[in-house]
Amino acid sequence: MTFVLLLVAGFGAGLTGTIAGLASLVSYPALLAVGLPPLSANVTNTVALLFNSFGALLGSRPELEGHWRRALELAGVSTLGGAVGGALLLWTPSAAFEKIVPFLIASASVAILVRRPGEVRELEQRPGWPTLLAIFLIGIYGGYFGAAAGVLMLAVLLAIGTGTLARAGAYRNLVLGAANAIAAVGFVVFGPVVWSAALPLAVGFFVGGRLGPVVVRHSPADALRVVIALAGIGLAVYLGLDAYS
Repeated sequence: MTFVLLLVAGFGAGLTGTIAGLASLVSYPALLAVGLPPLSANVTNTVALLFNSFGALLGSRPELEGHWRRALELAGVSTLGGAVGGALLLWTPSAAFEKIVPFLIASASVAILVRRPGEVRELEQRPGWPTLLAIFLIGIYGGYFGAAAGVLMLAVLLAIGTGTLARAGAYRNLVLGAANAIAAVGFVVFGPVVWSAALPLAVGFFVGGRLGPVVVRHSPADALRVVIALAGIGLAVYLGLDAYS
């Protein structure tokens, strides 16, 4: 039953993650529910997320055609952040970000809500240092814990002009996936990964991540944008109440 629970949770998380950027909000509680302590659940979740990224990239190939070079440049910045975030998780208390994260998620959700991605210009020039800094910092958060890191990354990518919501999501899948990947490598070497839990979660992540971009591609962009933003705002309220109660 534990295997089945994590398999289903991984599928739901992979689907949710590639659509709305909220994968860990499904998978992390599932790992806690089957008895993993918080640190083990966090590192196991990050390792399994690798397969969400693999599936999402397979599904996002049409949107990334002609954009791989730009996306990989941004992924390089995110990778550095992910390495820092992974190190912080192993060396610092896990509550370090809890006070500021709700405000970041709420701000990103509002930015997504007010922006109409269908008319966003294509990215032509190299992003400036504020954009690169934002991606680096989100990479740190993604490597550290990553709850709704996809919402934060999506807001930045829409702001710099990556195109439609589907293409911005494809960029996010690669850029944030790179941060998760480098953190996962560190966790495999130094972290308490529970492989019996990581395996079913990874399988579910891969299948859900593969289907997510297809759903985004065939969904009304405005309606999906509103759903993502409202989900992010709801999460920000929940995390805020939890952090300040």
